[in-house]
Formats: sequence, C-alpha cells, structure tokens
Amino acid sequence: ILLDKDGKRKHTRPTFSGQQIFALEKTFEQTKYLAGPERARLAYSLGMTESQVKVWFQNRRTKWRKKHAAEMATAKKKQDSETERLKGASENEEEDDDYNKPLDPNSDDEKITQLL
Repeated sequence: ILLDKDGKRKHTRPTFSGQQIFALEKTFEQTKYLAGPERARLAYSLGMTESQVKVWFQNRRTKWRKKHAAEMATAKKKQDSETERLKGASENEEEDDDYNKPLDPNSDDEKITQLL
C-alpha cells in the first residue's frame, strides 16, 4: 500500500498481463461496448474487477476514435489532392483540345493573329 505525503492511501495504476490485454483486445475487435453481464464474465475470466474492464474499454474506445479520426482525415486529404490532380489534368486536356482544333482563318481570334 502506497501512502501520499498526508498519509492517505495513494491510487496505483494496475498493470495488466499480456494474456489479459490480448483477451481484452480480441473482445474489443468483436464489440466496442460490453453490457453488464458480458463485462462481469470477462472480468471474472481474466481475474480483473468489472471496473477495471469498464475503464479499459472506455480508454480503448477513446484511442480507437482518435485513430479512426486521423485515418479519415488522411483519407480526405488524399482524396482532395487526387481531385485537384484530376481537375488539373482535365483543364490541361481542354487546353490541348483547343490547340488541336483547326483554325478558322476568318476569325478575329488573337491566337490566330499571333500564329500567322
């Protein structure tokens, strides 16, 4: 038991075994939320308290959301840059199409005047 400077009991952080973490992660892959009976069963099978399992799942969901949000932002940036690239390529094709059209010698177009 650890005591703080005032002599009160100090909260210690639990350390989980690799087997416990593996089982928690495997369960998390299947379901992001545990109902009471499922949580109790998992806690009992892993030798943990229900509150430890509950907090572990809360923390894991937060980590998952942050990672998911970062992946979505990266995908959006990639999509936006691809859209810009395609838009630029499309504009270049339109310019090429204009360049390859036959010239009308009777036109007042400045481009024709410059080319002649």
